[in-house]
Amino acid sequence: MVLTIAAAIFVFGLLVLVHELGHFVTAKLTGRRVDEFAIGFGPKVVSRQYGETAYSIRAIPLGGFNDIAGMDPEDNDAGERGYCRKSIPRRMIVILAGSAMNLILPVFIFFGVFVATGVGTPSTEPVLGDVIAGRPAAEAGLLKGDHVLAVAGKPVTTWKEIVTTLNDEAAAAPDAPVTFEIERDGTTQTFSVQQKYDKQSNRYLVGIMSSTDTTYPGVIDCAVLAVQKTVGIIGMMLYELYQIILKLSGADLAGPIGVAQMAGQVAEMGFVPLLNFTAFLSLNLGIINLFPIPALDGGHFASLCIEAVKGSPLSPKTMYYAQRVGIALLLLLMIFATKNDIMRVFFGG
Repeated sequence: MVLTIAAAIFVFGLLVLVHELGHFVTAKLTGRRVDEFAIGFGPKVVSRQYGETAYSIRAIPLGGFNDIAGMDPEDNDAGERGYCRKSIPRRMIVILAGSAMNLILPVFIFFGVFVATGVGTPSTEPVLGDVIAGRPAAEAGLLKGDHVLAVAGKPVTTWKEIVTTLNDEAAAAPDAPVTFEIERDGTTQTFSVQQKYDKQSNRYLVGIMSSTDTTYPGVIDCAVLAVQKTVGIIGMMLYELYQIILKLSGADLAGPIGVAQMAGQVAEMGFVPLLNFTAFLSLNLGIINLFPIPALDGGHFASLCIEAVKGSPLSPKTMYYAQRVGIALLLLLMIFATKNDIMRVFFGG
């Protein structure tokens, strides 16, 4: 429980800090007055005033904000330093900076991980890497490092052959156990493993992963690989979001409770997996925040685009109702995601 709370605070805190820092730095660079830079919501826990800006940490670590003077044109007391008095391109820079920082952060995380621990690539050898606790293979007694000689009586010499044989056995007799003949410490042993259907991946799994071959590229290569990995994950996430919208299904959505639980589970695996998890979540946050929904950064950006086309800002009444609709949509999404969290965490659904 303590590890889960600590991991959740680390993940949420880092993502919020980076996001709000993007807004804060670009606001300062473009001449705005920032009255408060806050991490978290609710009552202030710590607050210090430096110059014209108050820096605070608040009780609920699930967000943050920058109180930039002049966000509301009717309540601008900062004159030319107010947000509303700056040009549209400068306002766009401030709005997009938060999501941009969330999209950039994973590059630095992956770069640091690659430099510190090397780059792991799946091995083609028929040797077990991680054997996931609580899954059929672990329950049957298979261990990391076991050299697989045969699956279901069929000799295997590559990892691909293990996967192919397991898929064939699941299709032919999904309820029948599969035998694994392995070599361990110079002796040959046989284990019976019952494949189990996984709803999320829509296939039968036993809970094994291939071993990895680790290389240590130079600094430049690590930087290139970090960028490539980040771009690849962004592409994958956009595709998955497209599938969710296409199917109108949010069964896999997770809210704060689910993310905190996952952070705790990943933290048990070590700090590097937690960093990787943080990078994935940062990309997710960056992409979602760019959706053209009022109350999100993407909604603010869309309103600025409309202002640029029509030559004047949207009326206060229009902005008011648009913000209310956006907040209502986000609340509904949060309620649905929290319902998923409760079903998963407390009822195993």
